[in-house]
Amino acid sequence: MSFTVAIDGPAASGKGTISRAVADHFGFAHLDTGLLYRAVGRKVLDGVDPVQAAKALQAEDLQGDELRTSKVAQAASKVAVIPEVRQALLDFQHAFALRNGGAVLDGRDIGTVICPEAQVKLFVTASDEVRAERRYLELSGKGQDVTRDGVLEDLRARDARDREREAAPMVAAKDAVVLDTSEMSIDEAVAKAVRVIDGRLSEDSLS
Repeated sequence: MSFTVAIDGPAASGKGTISRAVADHFGFAHLDTGLLYRAVGRKVLDGVDPVQAAKALQAEDLQGDELRTSKVAQAASKVAVIPEVRQALLDFQHAFALRNGGAVLDGRDIGTVICPEAQVKLFVTASDEVRAERRYLELSGKGQDVTRDGVLEDLRARDARDREREAAPMVAAKDAVVLDTSEMSIDEAVAKAVRVIDGRLSEDSLS
């Protein structure tokens, strides 16, 4: 049986942490679709054509801490606006979403484009300032040379690109449950997501 959970939202909203926790809780497979674009972005920084990089992407390309740098994040945001890149990565995401045993996919267009028929859709968000502080602590904790103002500026620039791109802009699906984590602990946010998914699983078991 396939059961798909689509979790969207901007950077540092908490969607990745929530997605991994939800997948562990229910025993579902998890895919951070942003890693696909980060892997393509990293290859582009190395001089590879973005469309060719997307078409040649391998599972091992999704490994490595270097994918989590702010430089790669900005490159990922830029290649994500290219329709040919998005198309090249669609099949991989569709197949993952329909795998037996359930799947959780997180990204920016999962509920609207990749998995519009997902049984559960969540849109995780938080204020710009809260997200910037989270990302600053994450990056500075890894020894990266960043400032709070610089991280905030980068986040807002990335948000603007993601919202305004013609191909699959970042927007909450009309039937998504919006989860604002600005004043939530991670445990509170995960608990709310679990309740939403439990409710849908109960509905499916009764139908």
